[in-house]
Amino acid sequence: MLGRFTPQTYALLRIMSGVMFFLHGTQKLCGWPPMKGFSGPLPTIAVVAGVLELVLGAAITLGLFADWAAFLASGEMAVAFFMGHAMPSHDIVPLTNKGEDAVLYCFIFLFVAAYGSGIWSIDSMMGRKRRAI
Repeated sequence: MLGRFTPQTYALLRIMSGVMFFLHGTQKLCGWPPMKGFSGPLPTIAVVAGVLELVLGAAITLGLFADWAAFLASGEMAVAFFMGHAMPSHDIVPLTNKGEDAVLYCFIFLFVAAYGSGIWSIDSMMGRKRRAI
């Protein structure tokens, strides 16, 4: 029954994932929403991650070259999982190393990279169409 709403539900997935990713960037760079349990200056790698999350999250949300933005964001999340969760704890299981968010973002963005911007996007308004799956 919901199959007829596939373009709309995909657009909502892309938009909300992009907004949440964007907020991770604002959290790192602007301090909003506040990070619990962290104070002081961020390490350089976190600042770089924040810039990527801000820019790529906005592009994914707006559907502006979302396929490329999502591909880069997927890679960032793969790096974040291994460097921030798996390597320090020597634990590859996302549920026990607290890396499940990074893994989910990685694969959601990999799907967006493969699927493209879809409807409700700047790309679709510019006529930048993708082939259907």
